[in-house]
Amino acid sequence: MIVRKLRLQRGWSQDQLATLSGLSVRTVQRIEGGQAPGLESLKALAAVFELDISQLQESEMSETKGAQGVAPDEREAMEFVQGLKGFYGHLISYGLVISLLWVINLVTSPGHIWAWWPMLGWGIGLGAHAFNLFKLPKWLGPDWERRQVERRLGRKL
Repeated sequence: MIVRKLRLQRGWSQDQLATLSGLSVRTVQRIEGGQAPGLESLKALAAVFELDISQLQESEMSETKGAQGVAPDEREAMEFVQGLKGFYGHLISYGLVISLLWVINLVTSPGHIWAWWPMLGWGIGLGAHAFNLFKLPKWLGPDWERRQVERRLGRKL
């Protein structure tokens, strides 16, 4: 997470960080995903971020122990944005593929509309993705549960 935080602070993409550090993009992705970097990777990243290698190692070590490498709210925000990026990719691919299927359907067999089925099936998956990402069922969350228990009891908990 500290590598992702430092990269985002500088406004760099993973590709740019990989180019500047001499690492592969996949290595940068693995490190940002939580895999422990090797010594050579740490040296390259420390040089790019203009840090001492010990500072970067301490940040990585304190992060695995739950200390202040990256604040919990920063970690949560970065994970949400990563999920949002995945959702947008899912939404764009849905729009493109379903549009293509409708064109194919209307060109090949306009009398028989079958494109509804993949649109419906994939749409349900997209809706589930949105529910999971945006935590949409708030109406069944802990506040709702507490209110229901209190209403059943006729008093405050």
